[in-house]
Amino acid sequence: MKIIAVACSPRKGKTTKAALEVCLAAAREVGDGIETELLELAGLSVNGCIACGKCRDGLVCTHDDGFTSLVPALSSPDLVGLIVGTPVYFGSMTSQCKAFLDRCVMFRRNGFLFRSKVGGALAVGGVRNGGQELTIQAIHAAMLCHDMVVVGDGQPTAHFGAALWSGGGQGVADDDIGLETARNLGRRVAEVCLRLAGA
Repeated sequence: MKIIAVACSPRKGKTTKAALEVCLAAAREVGDGIETELLELAGLSVNGCIACGKCRDGLVCTHDDGFTSLVPALSSPDLVGLIVGTPVYFGSMTSQCKAFLDRCVMFRRNGFLFRSKVGGALAVGGVRNGGQELTIQAIHAAMLCHDMVVVGDGQPTAHFGAALWSGGGQGVADDDIGLETARNLGRRVAEVCLRLAGA
C-alpha cells in the first residue's frame, strides 16, 4: 500500500516539501505495510488542462510535458492515499497545483481510478492566517470530484488538514502547531487507508 504526496511548489526542496516529509514520516509509523513516495512539481512543466478530451481514450494527454512522468505512480494499483501540498499564493493554491489537479481529470475519465482512495491536503502560508483553510478546501473539492475519501488532520487537532506557516526564521521548522497538523494528517490518511483495506 502506497501513499503519495505531491508538492505543488514551484520551488524545489522548500517548505512544502519539508512539511510533506513530516507528514509522510508520520504515515509510515502507522503500520509496516505503508510505503510512501514524495513527488515534486518543481522543475517539471505541467501545463493547464485545455479540455480537449484526448484523455477519454486512455491515460494520455495532448500535452507532452512533465505531468506524463507522474502518471505511472498515480495510476498504480498500489496507490491507496494521496496528499496534495501547496504553498498559499494570494489566498489559494499555486498555479502548479491547479494545473496538476485539473490534469488529474484523466484518472476520473478512465474508470475513476482515484475512487475510494484516501485524500488529504496540506497548505503552507507565509503568514499564519494567509488562506490555508480555503486552499485546503479547494483541494478537497477536486478530490471529491474523484469520489475520494477525504479526511482532515485527525485528532487531537482535527480540522480541515495540515495548515502551516513559514514566516519564522527557519520556515516551517519554527511552526510547532503546524507541524503537529502535518503529522496528524499523515497518521489520519494512513489509518483510514488501513481501515479501508481491512487491515
